[in-house]
Amino acid sequence: MASSDEPEIVERGQKKDDKEEGEGGFIDKVKDFIHDIGEKIEETIGFGKPTADVSGIHIPKFNLEQADIVVDVLIKNPNPVPIPLIDINYLIESDGRKLVSGLIPDSGTIHARGEETIKIPVSLIFDDIKSTYSEIQPGSIIPYKIKVDLIVDVPVFGRITIPLEKTGEIPIPYKPDIDVEKINFDRFSFEETVAILHLKLENKNEFDLGLNSLDYEVWLGDQSIGGAELAKSTKIDKNAISYLELPVTFRPKDLGSALWDMIRGKGTGYSMKGHIDVDTPFGAMKLPISKEGGMTRLKKNKEDGGGGDDDDEEEVH
Repeated sequence: MASSDEPEIVERGQKKDDKEEGEGGFIDKVKDFIHDIGEKIEETIGFGKPTADVSGIHIPKFNLEQADIVVDVLIKNPNPVPIPLIDINYLIESDGRKLVSGLIPDSGTIHARGEETIKIPVSLIFDDIKSTYSEIQPGSIIPYKIKVDLIVDVPVFGRITIPLEKTGEIPIPYKPDIDVEKINFDRFSFEETVAILHLKLENKNEFDLGLNSLDYEVWLGDQSIGGAELAKSTKIDKNAISYLELPVTFRPKDLGSALWDMIRGKGTGYSMKGHIDVDTPFGAMKLPISKEGGMTRLKKNKEDGGGGDDDDEEEVH
């Protein structure tokens, strides 16, 4: 074999080494690429769906006309980026009857790896409820279900809806009936007279009322004889009647003809107006009270020239 036919071992070896070096660089690049993709995949896997829960329900306003309800919703975002809360749909129903519904758009952003309490304000107008559903009676307690749909936009997952529900009870309040059963004049003189109003309060609600305070003003005819406040708190049981005695001190000589009509036995009209502050299982209420169109007549007793013990009592109609 001629020397020219011998294989070029060294030259081929050098080419082989060059190829290996080239392949090595390519493999390293592939490894780096795979590593980068792996990190991105790990980032992607790190995204998760947010969670939410109804953390509380408050009734900041509660009266005869409406109940304002605030629903606290706690939302947790496990993701490394903020997520927008696009819409909030809410519905309050009672035994399948819709009481109120609404939509709150563009409700803010939940911070990355954070949590937010979203407050959803809802108002229940009692006249609307009673006019829509005649079977719902004033004074009753009805069950309710609050349904909330949170619509959020999450990377990787896209737009998702988180449904929530919460149940409870809400009253349809009834104003307590008030009546003046009689008026006793504890002390009577032209300079100072003390009248005791005997009140009957009827609670027609299916829940107790804790009577904390009562302020009132009394009129004889067109003349105000003043008023006072309840000295101590009391409880009015559900569907029950309570009796109160309220004193009023006034100066008869300032009343004019109304007083003289009483003394002469002709009688005079009376009325009273005021407010009561009560506690209920659903919150505090300030309620108006009124009584108009009553009649009272003072019969003079013996020392005033009257006929006897029977004349000590005052008539109230």
